[in-house]
Amino acid sequence: MTGFALIGLAIAAVAVLLALVIWGRVPAFIALIMVSVATAIISGIPLAEAVSTVTDGIGNTLSSVIVVVGLGAMLGRLIEVSGGAQSVAQYFTDKLGRAKVAAAVSIAAFILGIPVFFDVGFIILAPLIFGFAAVAGINPLRLGLPIAGILMVVHVALPPHPGPVSVAELMGGDPGLMLTVGLPIGAVTATIGFLVARFYKVDGVKRDKSPAEATPLEDNASAPGPYLVMGLILLPIILIMGGTTGAMVLEDGAAKDFLGFIGASPIALLIAVVVAWFALGMNQKWSLEKSSGIIESALPTVAVIIFVTGAGGGFANVLVESGIGDELSTTLTEAGLSIFVTAYLLALALRAAQGSATVAMLTTAGLLATPAAAAGLSSIELTMVMLAVGFGALGLSHINDSGFWIVTKYLGLSVKQGIMYWTTLSTIFSVTGFIITGAVYALV
Repeated sequence: MTGFALIGLAIAAVAVLLALVIWGRVPAFIALIMVSVATAIISGIPLAEAVSTVTDGIGNTLSSVIVVVGLGAMLGRLIEVSGGAQSVAQYFTDKLGRAKVAAAVSIAAFILGIPVFFDVGFIILAPLIFGFAAVAGINPLRLGLPIAGILMVVHVALPPHPGPVSVAELMGGDPGLMLTVGLPIGAVTATIGFLVARFYKVDGVKRDKSPAEATPLEDNASAPGPYLVMGLILLPIILIMGGTTGAMVLEDGAAKDFLGFIGASPIALLIAVVVAWFALGMNQKWSLEKSSGIIESALPTVAVIIFVTGAGGGFANVLVESGIGDELSTTLTEAGLSIFVTAYLLALALRAAQGSATVAMLTTAGLLATPAAAAGLSSIELTMVMLAVGFGALGLSHINDSGFWIVTKYLGLSVKQGIMYWTTLSTIFSVTGFIITGAVYALV
């Protein structure tokens, strides 16, 4: 199968998947496996390879997600059961007032998201989202949705995240200039997206229970202090930041290797969990057995997230291996549009086709590297094109994106609600970033 038939197959596969999950009430994990295998066979992938194509995608996705989600859930569970999330939320609400809490948390998310991957940042912040929402008496979606969008803006637009750094490398751009220009553009994009999200009518939305708002095992006589909890939350972020900074500024050697090791997301989260295990355990006078039970209780609550995220990776891999992504790339690059518009639309199409924002960015950058070099762009113009790639990869987050499942499951949303709220909001952030970047591109 070639040409537009492949694109039509991708659209049909997504439509069938949505119909199965939303109207057929088929569990998302089963629906994703069924549609993935069927799509692989119909697209022409040999029967002998159809299953391995799906399972390889599941394995690749889980290899990067399962440890982060598991450890992040453990850290969140310890903070939640101890009453730590409520403690921090109450402290800042008393200091800032209820009206300023949402803006303050969103600003913190933008800053903290710079050195931290999207999924890690969101999982770490999830308990605080529910803690602040409970104290302020608002629906958690009022905080969770814009914070997820803000973290995605940082993830696709700002070095040292792997997507922007790789785009700069492939297209011959300057990561430092991309960070310098991207910071104000990203900040304005995040602010507009945050304001738009406030108009979402979510107060009456019925949600499933989130693993970040699990009922504590027992009432706590006194919650841990806010500074202890904030220290535990910042610990993995600081470690990751140290690893990222070391990779950029240090020469090869033991110091760089050590910072890179403890700054790897799984190790940083593991350290944070162990520290929280003992620090909160002593603070709450838990026995080691009780602390271990609390940690282990986090895993069943995120099992669905892990399984469904893996299945989404399987579906995404089928879309890639079938050639659907290549067909979209060819169609758009031959459309005769300006390189700036092509960069955005190509990244957006690839994001919708295969799910991963980083893969969409790398593929787009690889395809446009030669045309960009031939166009004789100035360094600032090239930076605008690179940012257009990033913002294109931000939008249309849906069922083949692991981030879609992390956001929706942690916020307690159904697939239909996820499409309604998160897919649309991610696209609003995407279009907003593209428009702002386009305005700067026109000026320079």
